[in-house]
Amino acid sequence: MSLIRLFAFLALSLPALAESARPNILWLIAEDFGPHLGCYGTKEVTTPVLDAMAAKGMRYTRYYTTAPVCSASRSAFNTGMYQTRIGAQNHRSHRDDGYTLPAGVKLISERMKEAGYFTANVRQMPAETGFKGAGKTDWNFQAPEKPFESDRWEDLKAHQPFYAQLNFQETHRTFHAPIHADPAKVEVPPYYPDHEITRKDWAAYLDAATELDRKIGMVLDLLKRDGLLENTVICFVGDNGAAHVRAKQFCYEEGLNVPFILQWPAGLPAPKGFTPGTVSDRLLMSIDLTATSLNLAGIPKPGGMDGQVFLGAGAEAAREYTFGARDRCDETVFRLRTVRDPRYRYIRNFTPDQPLLKANEYKEKQYPVWNLIKELAAQEKLTPVQAVLAAPTMPEEELYDMQADPHQIQNLAKSAQPAHQEALNRLRQVLTTWIEETNDQGRVPESAEVIKNEGFTKPQLPKPAGKKRKKA
Repeated sequence: MSLIRLFAFLALSLPALAESARPNILWLIAEDFGPHLGCYGTKEVTTPVLDAMAAKGMRYTRYYTTAPVCSASRSAFNTGMYQTRIGAQNHRSHRDDGYTLPAGVKLISERMKEAGYFTANVRQMPAETGFKGAGKTDWNFQAPEKPFESDRWEDLKAHQPFYAQLNFQETHRTFHAPIHADPAKVEVPPYYPDHEITRKDWAAYLDAATELDRKIGMVLDLLKRDGLLENTVICFVGDNGAAHVRAKQFCYEEGLNVPFILQWPAGLPAPKGFTPGTVSDRLLMSIDLTATSLNLAGIPKPGGMDGQVFLGAGAEAAREYTFGARDRCDETVFRLRTVRDPRYRYIRNFTPDQPLLKANEYKEKQYPVWNLIKELAAQEKLTPVQAVLAAPTMPEEELYDMQADPHQIQNLAKSAQPAHQEALNRLRQVLTTWIEETNDQGRVPESAEVIKNEGFTKPQLPKPAGKKRKKA
């Protein structure tokens, strides 16, 4: 072959080779789901597909969303930004007021498309699967008219590389999966009353996880059928914590800690930081998956993005802390902020005069244990641990040793032990600095008029704050 022909061949071939080397990236997102899989140690749940993914991929134990509710959490991980920084912190807000993202902030799907990726939020699945993707785009801002190019699974094979999301609603209430778990055998957290209602509700949630696993298996079968398994990075995550009292919409571990399993395709070289068949306790946030997905696609992390890259050549140093925030959810107005390090979780409640179980129409209709706790509290039939949820106010500060007290039962904020005081003062200052440096938009509450515009006729505005605690 002449040199001219060789150069011509290389000119045509190298772009194609570079394109084929870029992996497809698929996010499998479970709604309202905590780390309640067999591979995370949960009993009475049957999840062989996800357990097998974890066995040959990487399973992360400290992966946290930035908010314990879907719209705020999704606003964050679809942009790689804290929802509190971009004004998307209030649940189901900005539905018809034309609010757009700040300058320079874009959806990950937009950034992927600009880099040559085909983008999809899959709803239409092949008929043989018998189900559809939830197609959830629950964001607290006005998105582009067409944030994804397709909603059809069948479009993926012909449009590579692709970035796709597939959302599953099984673990979102109301649960409707086939019955498998035995309510008598499930492990009920100690802050719930050990009652028939609690056990049946928890078992129904685990059955939903079992059904979710079955559908994930069908997705993996489709990837194999379509010849996509060998070049597709699969990321399984939850969008926020489980739909239970003290989890979803709360800033405890249960509201923010979600499963994350990453399966790397056998047909591509693994990136730096990926070790198949291992478990990682590295502190991660959902916005880090955004930055890392861009990095794996060969897209530099945009300047100013809050998410951090944790895999690949551009990997950043591990986080020291993760942060979370809860603001208005439906008609219930709270402002809660939290920070966690490898050992401790600190929570600052800016609405301490409010009860944790403040009236909320959605929870009263959907959460049987919510109503059970209130009923048993009125009858004085709760243990001291359970009665905390039914208290008329919430503590201003909470500190928990996650090693000694994984259920966060013993609030150490008033402990005199030097180690606890050191952790309290340090995490209090870390959280204060984060609020200031990220320009936390929750410092300015919504007005009653704005909340009413969202469809809530009786917004529960907090009472004026009392005397402020002095900064440490």
